[in-house]
Amino acid sequence: MDWKGFIDETNGQLAELRAAAPDAMAGFSALAKAATKPGVLDAKTKEFIALGIGIHALCDGCVAFHTKALVRLGATREEIAETVAMAVYMGGGPALMYGAKALDAFDAQTGKA
Repeated sequence: MDWKGFIDETNGQLAELRAAAPDAMAGFSALAKAATKPGVLDAKTKEFIALGIGIHALCDGCVAFHTKALVRLGATREEIAETVAMAVYMGGGPALMYGAKALDAFDAQTGKA
């Protein structure tokens, strides 16, 4: 999968949605900023949680955007693999399929694919 292209395409779709439903999207943006703000848990830990949930929810967009954030935050491939293992443990076979996508997305965004 072309993860970078997928992110670009999804960003375009999200821009259209922001224009069509600005109040709802502003509310979601405010929620995202509040939830991801470092507190007791740092930003990287929160992104690992988000990636695990995205894998469990079978969400390509979640996998793409949260692996991109984890690359920016300096995550290692080994950390991604452990996050995938936890998501598979909690989500079974469907999470296994999306966990493989998450590792692929991480590799693509770090130039290892």
